Amino acid sequence: MKKIKWGILGLGKIAGKFATGLKDVEGAELYAVASRSKTKAETFAKEHNATKLFSSYEAMLKDEELDVVYIATPHVFHHQQTLLCLDHKKAVLCEKPFAMNKKQVEEMIAKAKKENVFLMEAMWTQFLPHFKFVIEQVKSEKYGKIKNLKADFGFPAPVDLDKRLYNKNLGGGSLLDIGIYPIFMAMSALGVPERIQAKASFHNTGVDEDCDIVFKYKNGVEAELGSSIIKQTPTAAIIQFQKATLTLNTRFHEPTSIIIQTPEGEETKEFKVNSNGYNFEAEHVQKMLLQGKTESTEMTFEKSLQLIELLDKVRREISLEY
Repeated sequence: MKKIKWGILGLGKIAGKFATGLKDVEGAELYAVASRSKTKAETFAKEHNATKLFSSYEAMLKDEELDVVYIATPHVFHHQQTLLCLDHKKAVLCEKPFAMNKKQVEEMIAKAKKENVFLMEAMWTQFLPHFKFVIEQVKSEKYGKIKNLKADFGFPAPVDLDKRLYNKNLGGGSLLDIGIYPIFMAMSALGVPERIQAKASFHNTGVDEDCDIVFKYKNGVEAELGSSIIKQTPTAAIIQFQKATLTLNTRFHEPTSIIIQTPEGEETKEFKVNSNGYNFEAEHVQKMLLQGKTESTEMTFEKSLQLIELLDKVRREISLEY
């Protein structure tokens, strides 16, 4: 099996999680890491056994042996850095949200198509076994049609004005960072809503602290969604079908268990995952690359465009501008 040589661009917390997950991927090599800080690159490379380290993104991208780049920088840099990678003919897995708005995402996709190079948004939840199971139940209508969906993601983040979450210039706030997960859950299970209602509270730095969203569908079904960086929420997803209720347990966006409640009783379905879960999306990317694909068959361009369009619409509803 051909070794796929990965590079990581931006070496923060999420990059560490991805590098850890990559160790569980057959045929994957953490070939290169790049940070504007040489010290950070050295520390990260040593911790995760990277073959090469760079203190310049451009220098890493010029390495001819590099196959694919995982972009793990703050949201505001995704558009520019994806275009840079594609200019160097490097396949890209870019962390979510793909970019700051639909226009940027359209430019990224157009560039990938022009260069004939693979590009995918790193929505890792899409590839997790429990999530795939739930979507299978939705599609098969085993429990009938969906009557209601609730999903939330909230935690009290320390107010640190030097960190990304409270920095509007870095795309901070709850919606883009964690609200994207409940929105993705609703979109995956119910599709694009007919109408959106949303309200939010804001920190004095201008970022949204708390966001409540309702997706309204033509058939009368509603999805009640929420995100918060000021309070702990269940961080669960509950889907009420005609014949059952499925609860994706806490931190539903990560590997977790599912409770299935029917008139006959209740069962908990476990999904044995012997990793942090980031390996699944990396495995999919490698499969796509080995098949010569330039677009994911699962996290498609259409899906990413729908997702960013929903985020844009919610931002308009709550008057959040970047």
